[in-house]
Amino acid sequence: MTLVSTLSRLGRMMAMVALFTAAAPTLAADNWPSRPIRFVVPFPAGGTADLIGRLISQQLAEILGQPVVVENRAGAGGNIGAALVASAAPDGYTLLQGTIGTHGINPTLYRHLNFDPARDFEPVARISSGTNVLVVNPNVPVKSVQELIALAKKEPGKLMMGSSGSGSSIHMSGELFQYMTGTRFTHVPYRGGAPAMTDLLGGRVQLMFDNSPTAIPHIQKGSLRPLAVTSAKRLPALPNVPTMIEAGVPDYVVSSWSGIFAPAGTPPAIVEKLNQAVATAFRSEKLRARYAEAGIEIEVMTVPEFRTFVQKEIARWATIVKASGASAD
Repeated sequence: MTLVSTLSRLGRMMAMVALFTAAAPTLAADNWPSRPIRFVVPFPAGGTADLIGRLISQQLAEILGQPVVVENRAGAGGNIGAALVASAAPDGYTLLQGTIGTHGINPTLYRHLNFDPARDFEPVARISSGTNVLVVNPNVPVKSVQELIALAKKEPGKLMMGSSGSGSSIHMSGELFQYMTGTRFTHVPYRGGAPAMTDLLGGRVQLMFDNSPTAIPHIQKGSLRPLAVTSAKRLPALPNVPTMIEAGVPDYVVSSWSGIFAPAGTPPAIVEKLNQAVATAFRSEKLRARYAEAGIEIEVMTVPEFRTFVQKEIARWATIVKASGASAD
């Protein structure tokens, strides 16, 4: 065999390898999913994020034809679970339920993160949008936002404010409230909304800006007193509870949200297929009814729309966090 023919054969082999390598992601996307999907919820079971994660995962499992297994990895305001997914293989089999905390607030609130929310993830789809509710334990002697402000100014730092963790929308709703009203609470962060709620009901903390899905049942039972919602409009599930603006805090609006994120480098075909599966899930009357019952809003977004939304949230919360002076480390 001549040198020319050997080089020619080697060139053909290299071309075939390159062609196969280039085609591999497409083939993987065509066959996806062919096994169970791991869906990491970076908060404990029993909270709002867990509720939303389990509702959407059940629908996705039916649509995709493979189990979507929820795995709770709580801690550090969602950062532990987010870091876990950021380092996972970008094959569509490990996904994150990112939130306003992990992909909006935490990049500025935490000086040291083990992941970059903009660089290490592929935004896939927004799966929830909701409001928070300022609730107090019934033993707190206030029945309005203005009465709470007066009490907090009279006794700065005495009232204990629970949250689902530093950087959560629950935490930052409270920080923004203090910044805008000139009040001061003592922040008590928990590893999730469920343990924070337990202590609020028990009177160990006095107030919380809780997510509406977990606050509503306690409000309906009379175990918590609602003072205001953080959305621009009143919540249909709580028609008699004023917005924060109506309660006398001008321009105060906070909406919590969550979405699905994949590790950076996940094939675009898989990202798009998953985005379409979420859009299909939202056409389910059963899912829509469960969302409405919990006060969760649905807003379908394309992949580019969700990516732009996340970028804007990171920039928006950077301004708010810096202005409030809040820091988690």
